[in-house]
Amino acid sequence: MELRVARKFRVGPKIGSGSFGEIYAGTNVHTGEEVAIKLEPLKSKHPQLLYESKIYRILQGGYGIPAVKWFGSEGDYNVLVIDLLGPSLEDLFNYCGKKFSLKSVLMLADQMLHRLEYMHSRSYIHRDVKPDNFLIGTGARKHVCHIIDFGLAKKYQDPRTGRHIVYLEGKNLTGTARYASINTHLGIEQSRRDDIESLGFVLMYFLRGSLPWQGLKATTKKQKYQRILERKQATHPDQLCRGFPPEFRDYFAHCQSLGFEDRPDYRYLKRIFRDLFERQSFEDDGVFDWDIIKRQQMAAGGDGVVELNPDGTSRPGGGGAGPAGGLGADSNNPNASQNDPVYASNAGASGREAGMGGGGAGGDGNSRQDDSAGDAREPGQRRSIISSIRHSLFGSRAPGAA
Repeated sequence: MELRVARKFRVGPKIGSGSFGEIYAGTNVHTGEEVAIKLEPLKSKHPQLLYESKIYRILQGGYGIPAVKWFGSEGDYNVLVIDLLGPSLEDLFNYCGKKFSLKSVLMLADQMLHRLEYMHSRSYIHRDVKPDNFLIGTGARKHVCHIIDFGLAKKYQDPRTGRHIVYLEGKNLTGTARYASINTHLGIEQSRRDDIESLGFVLMYFLRGSLPWQGLKATTKKQKYQRILERKQATHPDQLCRGFPPEFRDYFAHCQSLGFEDRPDYRYLKRIFRDLFERQSFEDDGVFDWDIIKRQQMAAGGDGVVELNPDGTSRPGGGGAGPAGGLGADSNNPNASQNDPVYASNAGASGREAGMGGGGAGGDGNSRQDDSAGDAREPGQRRSIISSIRHSLFGSRAPGAA
């Protein structure tokens, strides 16, 4: 018996799961468009899908923001339908041998800063910035980086009055410990500065291959988070960024200069990375490390598939349309405002997510506090992970694809 959602979305195989429920691949029976269908039991102890769908709608139109196709209830489930995207940056980091080149990191930094700047301009902070929550597109949009997973997002200011939330202490750690800002570890209410600092840790993770506070052992999670905090506090930005261009130290210096209510200088941060990109004489061609590996594999007569590490994760890819995105991808968007770096576009970004926690209504419940960057996978998923990478990079005509 064929299962459908809203009479037009055919439910396909299960592709992921998390604390919120399950995700299935699906198809719009009228258009053939591939979608992701997220199911959450109506009786869930920590429902979040309704809240998340509201955040999606608030952010709709932003370049690199997943598009919502439908939200409602079907039977015993809340259902959110969004389009499929390609693999996450964590997936691709594993695909590339757990290290990205400076060129790739700078191109990603530009796009990721744009995504956070746009989200902040809509009065929300993400609170779980990590490689898993940024997905590339497919097809013509295979170089566009999309931000996903708004289950822990929180409104930090009143959009009508601009009034900022109040400074608080004694908060639980919300997000992922590996990338959490130091102030978040200290229990301070998060604001824009914390998203930006977390992004800095992500960028150094990409460049270094790991962060100094990974792999720490402790008896309890509380002790582990305390050890991570102590290691972060003991690791000065000069040490963290040693061996890499000074612009990364400058990035952290800016983060540390920000007060609780301060607006990050997104323009400055993007400029220092763009200037570095130009000084390195990199070509702004939108070619990332995974594209080069794919070409090398193809030239060697392989199928372009690199075995992932055991903790690798994957997001199955789907169709998309739009411009490829290199360092200046956002500024080249025809719908971008020439005067304001934050702009909206109907370019049709769409997404697929997994491993969501429950922060219902922007609260701190069910916060994701794990140091690990990936989600647990069911036995036997390794083959589907590799085929997903193949599909995302090559499309339906991937070498060796059925």
